[in-house]
Amino acid sequence: MLRKVLLLVFLFFITAGQSQNLKLEDIMKGDAFIGVQPSNGRWSLDGKKIYFEWNPNNEIGTTTYFWEKGMQKPLLASVKDAAFSKYDFVQKPNSDIAYYISKGALYSYSLSNKTIKKLLQQSSSVSNLQLGSEKGVLFFEQNDNIIKFNTIEGTLVQLTNFKSGKEKEKDSEKDSFLISQQKELFQFIRDQDAKKKWNKAKSDENKSDFPKGYFYGKNAFGSLKINPKGTFATFRLREVEEVKNEKMEVFITSDGYNQSPNTKEKVSTANLSATKFGVYSVAKDSVYFVNFSTLSHIQDTPEYYKLYDNLKNAKKEDRLIVVQEPKYNNDGSYAVTEIRSQDNKDRWIVKLNVEKGSFEEIDHQHDEAWIGGPGIPSYPFSSGTLGFLADNETIYFQSEATGFSHLYWYNLKTNKKRQITKGDWEVRDLSLSKDKSVFYLTTTTTHPGNRSFYKLAVSDALLQPVLTKDGAHEVSLSPDESTLLVRYSYKDKPWELYVAPNKTNTSLSQITQSTTAEFKGYSWRKPNVITFKAQDGANVNARLYTPQAEKSNKAAVIFVHGAGYLQNAHNFWSNYHREYMFHNLLTDLGYTVLDIDYRGSDGYGRDVRTGIYRFMGGKDLSDQIDGKNYLVQNLGIDAKRVGIYGGSYGGFITLMGMLTTPDEFASGAALRSVTDWAHYNHGYTGNILNFPETDPEAYKKSSPIYFADNLKGNLLMLHGMVDDNVEYKDVVRLSQRFIELGKKNWSLASFPVEAHGFKETYSWVDEYSRILNLFNDTLLEKKK
Repeated sequence: MLRKVLLLVFLFFITAGQSQNLKLEDIMKGDAFIGVQPSNGRWSLDGKKIYFEWNPNNEIGTTTYFWEKGMQKPLLASVKDAAFSKYDFVQKPNSDIAYYISKGALYSYSLSNKTIKKLLQQSSSVSNLQLGSEKGVLFFEQNDNIIKFNTIEGTLVQLTNFKSGKEKEKDSEKDSFLISQQKELFQFIRDQDAKKKWNKAKSDENKSDFPKGYFYGKNAFGSLKINPKGTFATFRLREVEEVKNEKMEVFITSDGYNQSPNTKEKVSTANLSATKFGVYSVAKDSVYFVNFSTLSHIQDTPEYYKLYDNLKNAKKEDRLIVVQEPKYNNDGSYAVTEIRSQDNKDRWIVKLNVEKGSFEEIDHQHDEAWIGGPGIPSYPFSSGTLGFLADNETIYFQSEATGFSHLYWYNLKTNKKRQITKGDWEVRDLSLSKDKSVFYLTTTTTHPGNRSFYKLAVSDALLQPVLTKDGAHEVSLSPDESTLLVRYSYKDKPWELYVAPNKTNTSLSQITQSTTAEFKGYSWRKPNVITFKAQDGANVNARLYTPQAEKSNKAAVIFVHGAGYLQNAHNFWSNYHREYMFHNLLTDLGYTVLDIDYRGSDGYGRDVRTGIYRFMGGKDLSDQIDGKNYLVQNLGIDAKRVGIYGGSYGGFITLMGMLTTPDEFASGAALRSVTDWAHYNHGYTGNILNFPETDPEAYKKSSPIYFADNLKGNLLMLHGMVDDNVEYKDVVRLSQRFIELGKKNWSLASFPVEAHGFKETYSWVDEYSRILNLFNDTLLEKKK
């Protein structure tokens, strides 16, 4: 009997030490299996409470929770408090009053007595709330115009009078001959005209000071902004051209009738349109436009023009540009703005004189590929990091001038530029303290796959480590800047919320517990981030999942992340959490899995970011092959039993691998894949491949559809039919090519209710069951 008891105890401990077996049906539930992690963390205005979105009870959606010091665990916030916590407040330093907009109405809130006042509510909603430099003065936008609200005096004044369309023509302008004839023939008409002019002259002596109308025609009007003193308003006009939109067919609808919504504009020079940067003078009641034709390099043509006979001798002319909303110092005495060329190869920062309608160039950055990087958006109509220090004469901005995005200062009086951060790492994010004496930086100083948090005092510009543990730290400062709210994760640990004192080398205290018992029941791998050499000598990072030696089947799967400009070989919880869990499942089955940050990925500086310029499917694909060779040479993987898969850009690379290097991969699964870049969107594609009208060769060599005849291995394609990002039509067009070419070793799985990112668990399960079956059928050695 004793031996039986001991045996049972032994078996219990053996079983308890083992983790559960993974099932696709579980892991494809995503956050429902993992546990929904907290998001959108924020502080209350008084800094006493933390609010965030959470779903610890696995309900249909997230709800707002709160936590404050002394609580054992977060609690559900009231509907009223939840809504209040989400407003965008504007507040002067050390002021008791904060202002905000809710449902188009203007409110104030007193921090001391916690009272709310509705200040303005009209049938036309207000937006874009801005503090003026004068005490108690607010500006906001209403019906495309600037309104000045003096909260102390209680006055409300419309400062601008912008209107769409054209001003109504006067009768005299419509038919001048007949009017002249009437005056010539009839004394009565001449008398009436003289009386009208006399009355107008008298009226003008008592003219209204309401701004006269400025009509902007059919142009798109936007980026309206007032300076802090309320004396000048700037705006942007953009010519509107008729551009054809792609359409998508929706088959599963509530009423049984198909729908055909528009999706996107395809990449084309037709999407480029002229813009004008205007200034309205409140005192002069007049509009004028700034001429930027003297910008340096504005007539330069890109290098690739030399490759085409019709472009290499192109006429020199100003390129189309986009001017962003100005940034002002506290009193409005200085204004700066960022300007982009619409081909996104040049960025200028200029000092504006809005009164004179003139500018001085401060900084110019050129990139023969495209402008981008952390703090420097990749799209011309977006603005990057730009602001003023406390001295009101020094600006700060980010630049990739050294090959990595770093912080710079420029003094507008001395015209001296200074690089503040340096090294082969990136400043990922930054904010300035309320008194503008300290920068808070999120960086990759310790490793490209980490997001560390530092202080940098303006006085000495020295980095002080605050949070440097491996993983990622997303930080929000309390209103008094004494405490940090941190969302932290690691490779095998999903995001949770923590608090910490704002000091160097601080320690975190956890306030949320989100993961489920089911998720905790498995021993998740911490994949090593390795570095291998690419064929051109570049270092390439990757996540490596290796099975136990006795379980290895000598087959491998290479995963290709999407988006292109995205990082996945990092030290924190992945957005690809289902894929992470699937890779654990594959490793349990004996597969080796490699997840590569190929050329074009985020986190490694300019040269990696632009490594796919004019050739998608070039170095980004050769990096996959070099990763495969690393596995063969170092881990004993059978070169003939390697598969590849990925979604979106990862699906595209899978197709390019199967079609342009057909002997490298035994099989591939391409999810929601771009098959022809001439059919993708404008902003993303135009950066990398230029435009199909000007650089057709870049499109042809980068599009899988041109290489369909090379298919040898087993290809599985999977696509959502209501994908409004990469349309289902992409995979239909490639399928037609395969049919016409007589290809047989391919299949297509269609998902009628899924868009680019799948939502339904049953779709995920079906999709990944097919992928798993593909690899099991094509990569495992057949038993004799």
